[in-house]
Amino acid sequence: MHKEFLMGNEAIALGAIAAGVNLVSGYPGTPSTEVLETIAKRRPDNTYVEWSVNEKAAMEVAAGAAYCGARSMVTMKQVGLNVASDSLMSLEYIGVKGGMVILVADDPGPVSSQTEQDTRHYAYFSKLPCFDPSSAQEAYEMVQEAFAYSEKYETPVFLRPTTRVCHGYASVTVKDTDEHTIHKADGFVKDSGRWVIFPRLSYQNHIKIEDRNLTIAEDFSSYEKNKIFHPSKAKHGSDAPRRGIATGGISFTYVMEALGTAEELPVLKIATPHPFPEKLALEFLDGLDEVLCLEELDPVIERELIYLCGKYHLSVNVHGKLSRHVKIAGENSRDSIIQDIRNFLKPDGKSAAAPETAQEPTVQLPVRPPVLCAGCPHRASFYAVKTAMKGEKTVFCGDIGCYTLGNAMPLDMVDTCLCMGAGLGIAQGIGHIEPDTYCFAFVGDSTFFASAITGVVNAVYNQANMTLVILDNSTTAMTGHQPHPGTGQTMMGEIATRINIEALLRGIGLHDIETVNPLDYEASVDCVKRISKKPGVKAIIFKSPCIAVTKPARCMHVLLEKCISCKKCIRELGCPALTLKDGNVCIDSSLCTGCSLCSQLCPTGAIVNGKEGDGNE
Repeated sequence: MHKEFLMGNEAIALGAIAAGVNLVSGYPGTPSTEVLETIAKRRPDNTYVEWSVNEKAAMEVAAGAAYCGARSMVTMKQVGLNVASDSLMSLEYIGVKGGMVILVADDPGPVSSQTEQDTRHYAYFSKLPCFDPSSAQEAYEMVQEAFAYSEKYETPVFLRPTTRVCHGYASVTVKDTDEHTIHKADGFVKDSGRWVIFPRLSYQNHIKIEDRNLTIAEDFSSYEKNKIFHPSKAKHGSDAPRRGIATGGISFTYVMEALGTAEELPVLKIATPHPFPEKLALEFLDGLDEVLCLEELDPVIERELIYLCGKYHLSVNVHGKLSRHVKIAGENSRDSIIQDIRNFLKPDGKSAAAPETAQEPTVQLPVRPPVLCAGCPHRASFYAVKTAMKGEKTVFCGDIGCYTLGNAMPLDMVDTCLCMGAGLGIAQGIGHIEPDTYCFAFVGDSTFFASAITGVVNAVYNQANMTLVILDNSTTAMTGHQPHPGTGQTMMGEIATRINIEALLRGIGLHDIETVNPLDYEASVDCVKRISKKPGVKAIIFKSPCIAVTKPARCMHVLLEKCISCKKCIRELGCPALTLKDGNVCIDSSLCTGCSLCSQLCPTGAIVNGKEGDGNE
């Protein structure tokens, strides 16, 4: 054993490697991305890794490996599970042979997601066991235990870390290489009575699953990471209400930090929210009058305790999100947990006070709104469409990615955004109801492969009238520049066939397709004007690499003697490299990438290419 300073996601990855994982598939999404990336970097030779085209494909690849007796893991974020849920809900009935861990990173807040979503509900919905780590160390250990439980009960299992577990750093004790499990798949054995889903098989397996989950709940009551801390504190002889705290995940860590060494309250830690460890929870509730539930994101533990109180006629008041004793949305923090505990103790003056650290002031961090990078080709694409369609009745349907930031002023070019790939369908729906509207659907190259192709097929088949705009920057930029089918390289570093987007669109049935460099302003505007006026489904591919991947050597420079301070460049583009200094427009050389879009807009030609590293600041 040795120690490493690791991000939580890195700890999960090393835990999977230590467990002998044979295959890992996934789709990038914060806060889960680094798990697969770390495995790719540190994997043994016999471990296969891939970025799949979307979460559904990743789920099925991992399931196929588990059918062979391999240990497999699939990674995604919480909204990605929606995409994979079709496969998931059938896979629960089929089961697996090798251990299969479904890593779903939840994002309370949300910090970097379009929704808050609690995967513990999916565990309940799909009747699958769920593990909920509270720290990087526990995540490292828990993923190995999750594989063992998966094989013991022949079922996929969830591992559900949240953002602060995923992205927090800690010193983690990990196994040496010679301590790692070597797991060999014994191969796929044909058995249509097991692997082919039919209604009769599902019915029979449903009964088995319900019985199995009762066994797992009993098993989880003795699982070492489900635990009651300070149980004797509930048995005091005073007349004050006997109180306890129920918690899990990162909130458990905050609770223990808040209580410190005071050990004033008994604490129930739930590491496996489903199947719920009923026997252990009843032991905790015994002798208590009130319980405060502290958890992210939804009142899962709270509902389970309320159910047990009703089932066994226990006179215990359970407080939490349902009773509005704690906030009902957003992520918890150490400070919010401290305040929740203080409020919980307030009604009775005889109760112990919260620790002194609760009085520490909360530091308010400055607000830093997200913005498209300086030189981002998406800014040029949006501006070209905006200019070309000025005065027309238009709707701009956006999507999930860096380009969602096109909604910010002054561009204001995202009228709708629902989920990955949805912009195409929404544009079609609006077009069918308002045929006099020019409907645009924007989608990135990675998202196009992940979830937009079916929308294009639907548009062609149903004779929609819309313009598809593909923002092709040759990478999956928002989640850290992962490869995708259009990049010609796999996560294993192998050269693969680069799928040509234009050829794919022509194969679907589109005829009017043009590819243009968005940083060529006049050509881009002319392209949009021509293509948008054509009937049916047509496409514009704005192709220019992400500036984080390919950075020009020169930046732009303002000739102050020519600048008339009209501020058109600042007012219309919103590029962070363009600023005002002493009333004059200037360019921050540390940000400018030399894309030259601002120079193409300048009415006096005051913005020119400077020497390498040149600028006004």
